[in-house]
Amino acid sequence: MSASPLRVGMIGYGFMGAAHSQGWRVAPRFFDLPVSPEMTLVVGRNAEAVSEAATKWGWQESDTDWRRAIERDDIDIIDIVTPGDSHAEIAIAALDAGKHVMCEKPLANTVEEARAMAEAAERAAAKGVYAMVGFTYRRVPAATFARDLVAAGKIGEIRQVRANYLQDWLVDPEAPLTWRMKKELAGSGALGDIGAHAIDLAQFITGRRLTSVSGILETLVKERPLLAAGRGLSGTASEERGEVTVDDLALFTGRFEGGGVGSFEATRFSTGRKNALRIEVSGSKGAISFDLEDMNSLDYYDATAPDTELGFKKIYVTEPDHPYMSAWWPTGHMIGYEHGFSHQAKDFLEAIAGGTQPTPSFADGLQVQQVLDAVEASSDNGSAWTATS
Repeated sequence: MSASPLRVGMIGYGFMGAAHSQGWRVAPRFFDLPVSPEMTLVVGRNAEAVSEAATKWGWQESDTDWRRAIERDDIDIIDIVTPGDSHAEIAIAALDAGKHVMCEKPLANTVEEARAMAEAAERAAAKGVYAMVGFTYRRVPAATFARDLVAAGKIGEIRQVRANYLQDWLVDPEAPLTWRMKKELAGSGALGDIGAHAIDLAQFITGRRLTSVSGILETLVKERPLLAAGRGLSGTASEERGEVTVDDLALFTGRFEGGGVGSFEATRFSTGRKNALRIEVSGSKGAISFDLEDMNSLDYYDATAPDTELGFKKIYVTEPDHPYMSAWWPTGHMIGYEHGFSHQAKDFLEAIAGGTQPTPSFADGLQVQQVLDAVEASSDNGSAWTATS
């Protein structure tokens, strides 16, 4: 590794902060990287809480002002894990200051914000400064392997995609109103929070972008108890109630460039489903099926096999020749959710060291934001077909 590490300043310290901290800490210990990350600074508004997070997760320092992080000469990378309402301001300021930027998905709360971020990233890239959006599920080995099989023509002509992301953490109508249920902070609800993952993964695996969509959004519980304090998922519910201003459920269909249609569902009301991101791609010669709740395997159907041998075959994606797996455990030993963040850190650092644009880029994040916007517009217009750009 390079004698000069890239020093990271992470803005935010909630659930995603823990996941990203895991990635930065573990990646250089398992992968042979051209440059090492140094966990220099974590930033949050609550001085005591962010100091505790720094100690717990291994950051050298903590601060309460993200602007000071950007002004520091000893910070090379800004990692943004805050709610969506702050992404654009932080990312643009960091890129203009010459910092590489990793930003959690969805890229922004609006297409206008996302476009401004993509433009800032394009300006920065011309100077050798890079930005990436964190669609981490691309980096689950089985999902990357699914992309490789499709690209190799194993399922033939792509005809149909079915993608859904099912959670149930809002089924209880007395679950408190958090920032994820406020449009001014989150941008959208299930659509942007988890539907963005389904969109990105479908486009990543197929290699095709959605060109038009038709959908509906629904808010199933319109009022919830307010939290007594804080913006996170923790805190005590009060007797006062507030309005839910985002969707609980998104259903839409889409057309892909080059042919093929897709159906999508994103919901936080799928009773009994905790984190079920599923995608199936059907083609003229076969099909692939991936389920995040069985993340170490991929189902593959070879339609060219003899009739007596037809059926989905389960492939365990644990061999050293599978994507990312050579760095981990012996064949058959499983990996988990947290490993995707190590893969994300690895890919980002390798791209920076190689002077190449990491993917997904902010331009890719903008395109997903345009799909989200088109779904919302379609719902507002009575499910009319709406172009994504």
